[in-house]
Amino acid sequence: MFKPDDTVRARLQGLFLLLMVAGLSLTVVDAETRAVLPLYERAGAIEGNLIDEHIAAVHRAAGVSMAPLCSDSVFVRRVYVDLSGSLPKPKAALDFIVDPNPGKRGRLIDDLLRSEQATIYQTLRWGDVLRLKSEFPVNLWPNAVQAYSQWILEAQRSNMPYDQFARELLTRSGSNFRVPQVNFYRAVQSKDAAGIAETVGRVFMGTRIKAWPDSERLVMESFFADVAYKPTSEWKEEIVYQNPGVYQAVDLRLPNGAQVHIAAGQDKRVVFADWLVAKDNPWFARAAVNREWAWLFGRGLTAEPDDMGPHNPALSESLLNALSHELVRSGYDLQSIRRLILNSRTYQQSFQPSAGPVEAAEALFACYPVRRLDAEVLADALCLLTGTKEHYMSMVPEPFTHIPAGQRTIALADGSIGSSFLELFGRPARDTGLFSERDNEPTKKQCLHLLNSTHIQKKLDASWQAKNLLKGDAEERRKRVRWAYMTFYSRWPTAEELKLAQDYLKTPGLNKEQASQDLYWAMFNSKEFLFNH
Repeated sequence: MFKPDDTVRARLQGLFLLLMVAGLSLTVVDAETRAVLPLYERAGAIEGNLIDEHIAAVHRAAGVSMAPLCSDSVFVRRVYVDLSGSLPKPKAALDFIVDPNPGKRGRLIDDLLRSEQATIYQTLRWGDVLRLKSEFPVNLWPNAVQAYSQWILEAQRSNMPYDQFARELLTRSGSNFRVPQVNFYRAVQSKDAAGIAETVGRVFMGTRIKAWPDSERLVMESFFADVAYKPTSEWKEEIVYQNPGVYQAVDLRLPNGAQVHIAAGQDKRVVFADWLVAKDNPWFARAAVNREWAWLFGRGLTAEPDDMGPHNPALSESLLNALSHELVRSGYDLQSIRRLILNSRTYQQSFQPSAGPVEAAEALFACYPVRRLDAEVLADALCLLTGTKEHYMSMVPEPFTHIPAGQRTIALADGSIGSSFLELFGRPARDTGLFSERDNEPTKKQCLHLLNSTHIQKKLDASWQAKNLLKGDAEERRKRVRWAYMTFYSRWPTAEELKLAQDYLKTPGLNKEQASQDLYWAMFNSKEFLFNH
């Protein structure tokens, strides 16, 4: 039986203490920050917007109160993660924290909304929805994935109006390599009217067409019955087009029951798109704003953002309607909806509720819902903090996919390219396009991977940052530890945390490099690092 000697025993005890403090760090930092920063005194710095008015009504009905505002250090990390899919650089975080300007949160939101990193992260999110994947079961092929992803990227970069975004996806025809939008029709479960209608309903109406009565479902499918596909002489190229079939006029019924006349040779998809993006169509705008809400809070105003309906009522129908009207009023500017949500007190409140159980408060948005970082965001953060690279793989050879050195994981266009780490931490396979396909719930296997895997150990061994954290004299160590905390958590360490790092160096038989790696390892395993709060 293995019996640790005094040196090993002392190190194990020290590691256990490091983990104990890391595990409690969310609670510790919240209490410490509240004592240092005048959070409650600044509560009036944010004036309620229409979101807060509707959420306040929900809270009054439930007899709960909104949590106080989060600290600046919590906010800067939260909004960077939610908008750009990255941790803020330590200097950027510190500059924000010490800035006395009361309007700094709004300015930061505007800057991040315009940033390239936000563009890339939104492209990733849309890639999940639209199922960008080369191989089975989507089978877009790498050339098409790259073209499709680049089109989505440019649409996000230019803040393309959402009605135009939808219209282009629904009405374009041509080559999957040269007209990227047509890949919308190729990334469906089955390339028939039923499969297309199901995808259109999920993406643009937030509904599951399969659950509709047959008569209503067939009405929806009729608008896509003439979508056809044909190959070309180029390998894997496919033309998506509207097969006119018999050139004769027909009368169809729209999903809202209205009759519409389709002239001979007229593209039914265009008629449907006109109806879909019309200002008086509630389905389109409601589904869009609900998805935006879900991306920023980890859950929609309805339990499933892509399964809206009477069976799945919204927490606040009035808020959902108000956001829908705001989207239409803005000219279908999704960035304006993001800005409205991010500037709300609802978004900027603490993760700790004013009273009562956390789960109940999160369900009512009476506190910010804590959730684990997306798999891609976590992978990028681990690489950034250790100065290492992530290695990707594909089950099928990708002859046309080039991944530039240093490319971030959130910029991976193809769902077929990944890693065992991404799979373990819940990256969606993009097989269904459902919001629930991404799994951010922590598991025991994830904990074991972070605690005791060669993947993490190799990153620590290769990292000069991790090896040198506790080297040098006492003042140098203090500075490095402080900046490490600012890098990991966007805050300075507490006095207790600084003392723990210094005391850990006194562990018998432990050199500074081992101690440095151990501290980094403990911070990797902390709730404060792993969760967006």
